[in-house]
Amino acid sequence: MQRNATTRYPILLVHGLFGFDRIGRFELFHDVKQALREAGGQVFVPQLSAAHDNEVRGQQLLLQIERVLQGTGAARVNLIGHSQGALTSRFAAAVAPHKVASVTSVSGPNHGSELADTLRQALIPGSLPEQVAEQVATRFADFLSLLSGQPTLPQNAVAALNALTTQAVSQFNKKYPQGLPSTWGGQGAERVNDVHYYSWSGTLQEGWFAPLDPVHAVCRALSGHFVAEAGQNDGFVGRYSSHLGSVIRSDYPFNHLATLRRPDGLLNPAPDPVELYVEHALRLKAAQL
Repeated sequence: MQRNATTRYPILLVHGLFGFDRIGRFELFHDVKQALREAGGQVFVPQLSAAHDNEVRGQQLLLQIERVLQGTGAARVNLIGHSQGALTSRFAAAVAPHKVASVTSVSGPNHGSELADTLRQALIPGSLPEQVAEQVATRFADFLSLLSGQPTLPQNAVAALNALTTQAVSQFNKKYPQGLPSTWGGQGAERVNDVHYYSWSGTLQEGWFAPLDPVHAVCRALSGHFVAEAGQNDGFVGRYSSHLGSVIRSDYPFNHLATLRRPDGLLNPAPDPVELYVEHALRLKAAQL
């Protein structure tokens, strides 16, 4: 029997670094969007810079929110942000809480990423390696925007990297502290300025499917750069760094990208990552959001 997960307010799925809505027939949030719509949800994917800092992307998101509100007649929206999309969503909610009913962080670096710290330390500001990396990554972001039909959006890969370091996110959090835990690894306030805050994330865990998944192998290699959260990360973001508001769970058996869509073929870990979004829509509906 199909469940009714029709929320009071529309849902916006907010992508992170190097994310997009659609390239050709490929949609980043395809499985999630389809599952939510089949459950009765009104779902949109805003078009944002693939690579830029949290506040630039946040301002872009505010414009997209306004378009959704005008198009649907809704008073507010529910934001579900993956990775850097969580920081983007937090900015929008802090600046315009009257337009945002809830913010949900999925694998969000809400206290920064140790991986970003490592990359930032390796790329000395002003050095040739940094300049080359900036050109390559920014051109890649430009290419993604072109393919997704948004060639005019600004791209700045170094600004994006800087914005994801623990130091930069610490400064970001001083300006926009809504929903953050007061203690490391704890829960944050579920409701601030009438905006509800939630989060979930995963950690790298071995299983029979792990050797078959190349993405898992990449995340496993990247996890070696974590020190404070060694063994407690998804390859990109630390478990406790992801905490925001009401923490639904932060140790699902998912790598960083597994929280975006259902795995292909035989790779079917339990629980189903996409099912979590439907369950959350039901949670939002129960909270009259």
